[in-house]
Amino acid sequence: MSDPKEPAYPGARRTFLRSVAVVGAATGLSGVVGETLAQTAAARPTSASNKPATPATIDINRQYAEFLSFADAQDFEDAKRGLVATLPDPGVIPGPGGVAAWDLQPFAFVNGGPENNAPPTVNPSLWRNAKLNMNHGLFKVTDGIWQVRGYDLSVMSIIQGDNGWIVVDPLLTSATSSYCWKNLVIPHLGDKPITHIIHTHSHADHYGGVRGVVSDEDVQSGKVKILAPAGFTPAAVGENVIAGNAMSRRASYMYGALLPRTATGNVDAGLGKTLSFGNVTMIEPTMYAEKTGQKITLDGVELVVLMAPESEAPAEFMFYLPKFKAFCAAEDATHTLHNLYTLRGAKVRDALLWSKYLQTAIDMFGADMQVLFASHYWPTWGNERINSFLRSQRDMYRYLHDQVMRMANSGMTPLEIGEAMRLPDSLAKHWYCRSYYGTVYHDSVAQYNLRLGFFDGVPANLHRLPPTENGKRYVEYMGGAPAVLKKAHASYDKGDYRFVAEVVNHVVFADPQNVAAKQLLADAYEQLGYQAESGPWRNFYLTGAMELRDGVRKLPAANTQSPDTIKAMPLDMFLDYLGVRLNGDRAAGKTVTFNLSLTDTNQKYVLGVENSALHYSPDKTTNNADATITMTRADLNNIMMGQTNMQKLVMAGNARIDGDSQKLGDFVSWLDTFEFYFNIVTP
Repeated sequence: MSDPKEPAYPGARRTFLRSVAVVGAATGLSGVVGETLAQTAAARPTSASNKPATPATIDINRQYAEFLSFADAQDFEDAKRGLVATLPDPGVIPGPGGVAAWDLQPFAFVNGGPENNAPPTVNPSLWRNAKLNMNHGLFKVTDGIWQVRGYDLSVMSIIQGDNGWIVVDPLLTSATSSYCWKNLVIPHLGDKPITHIIHTHSHADHYGGVRGVVSDEDVQSGKVKILAPAGFTPAAVGENVIAGNAMSRRASYMYGALLPRTATGNVDAGLGKTLSFGNVTMIEPTMYAEKTGQKITLDGVELVVLMAPESEAPAEFMFYLPKFKAFCAAEDATHTLHNLYTLRGAKVRDALLWSKYLQTAIDMFGADMQVLFASHYWPTWGNERINSFLRSQRDMYRYLHDQVMRMANSGMTPLEIGEAMRLPDSLAKHWYCRSYYGTVYHDSVAQYNLRLGFFDGVPANLHRLPPTENGKRYVEYMGGAPAVLKKAHASYDKGDYRFVAEVVNHVVFADPQNVAAKQLLADAYEQLGYQAESGPWRNFYLTGAMELRDGVRKLPAANTQSPDTIKAMPLDMFLDYLGVRLNGDRAAGKTVTFNLSLTDTNQKYVLGVENSALHYSPDKTTNNADATITMTRADLNNIMMGQTNMQKLVMAGNARIDGDSQKLGDFVSWLDTFEFYFNIVTP
């Protein structure tokens, strides 16, 4: 039997920059800050959409159960191996504002061993992964290396140095990293100083908890050094700034932030159990990994660098520890097919480069390594098993890239390629090649987009109508909404949920008040969610179903502004984001020019608006400016964080405006403020 298809297949401010506080979602911290949005007790419903799995869904999930080897218990052994201690069950970690930073108790319904005991509303493969991700505690990896797992989406590793601890990837939030350090690491490993922090890559779940374990004073004094890959800071600060609001909203779908933790709701994130809640922090690195083969000694421990930029993250590196015969694969080799495109939205990742980095790892260290650990999931032990794992991961990414381009060069379109693509059984039967986070389908379409872009070459797809206009015409052509829904109900009864979703989506976009259409579309999404092997796919489908049934609930969300990120944001990046917020219609036919002088950083900029577009030039001033603003970058940061505004700064004598201050007001009135809870499943 071939690998079963992915479930989707079958079946007028007054003052300058006052509104900059809206940077909020723009400081999206590489996609993960947005993922913490709405994770408050008030933001999550208390009951799930509770329609049962249909016979068609049960049949699809049965195919997964028959294809995969649930008798294989190796992962269950590895996920528990080396357990030193756990936090008291159910692993509750207190967080800011009285909200738990971490709480496994709502997931207590996810339990069992390697056997397939999945409820009918959960894909059995995803259920297996969800059970494995319930393991939590401090684990010994090998002599001199430990990991804290199961208390955040990511994993924190601890390496013993000559004088203290080297910490790798200190989780997403300071609440989880600090609590785990004080209540697991110190009691069981000893209260030694932290000498170094390593950030393997530029996603926030691998640096956001840094202030939970070290302080600015530690770093500034040189007591603690922070190692990261070259390009780390601009990548960490900038990946989500320009499209941050959209990414953050979509991430609330991807991580099921609003879904209840039930067998008909959120069971797992695919890459780990879920995300922690709290403050995402950052301290700029003090040293960098820059080239493959570079040797760096940290507290008596030598590591050998393997650079992997533009693989899973824009800035990323792996490393080998000869002393321990241990290889850290960062996020380039984990127990899942990873995202080559993330559903929250980001640049497409290059599977060809990714596979080459894994080949380099084998070539450089494959003969020696005895344990492989990564930034998610549990380690792999034994040289033979490690090399088999790395070869399979290498081949999985190479296969996806090469076969997509083979099909593309044969004339197939991206959707045709996604539909046709299957991993060979030699890969697909490995649990660590399953689609828990990325999927074969959307990774394949992404590789087409990487090389050829969005257009598939079919002229009809070059200038398609927008969804609302398209929907109206489709519904009219098909005889009106009642006729469409009658046929769609028949298709639903046959289990053809994917086509029901496509057709009824036209009705919803043609008439978002059509309750019957929204209910049927929600039903189809729900069954597709129940079938999904991928955690993000499940969460997208089920969140879509929930919002179709209940509407968009504009509930309180976590404040996504991060002081550390705002302070690290280059001024150019901030100005670029102002350009994104500039409403072209409101600025039409208008021009302004300003000098901006930041006295503490000695930066001078000319910025202006012309032809409904923002422009700026660094290291310049002009005598033709409408106004000159003089202030400090520190005060600009405070404006960005909503802690003050220009009017207060001017009145306090901390800022000065020379020239026409009304022009500043005009400029700010042209800036859009983005609504976080924009519609997704309705127009």
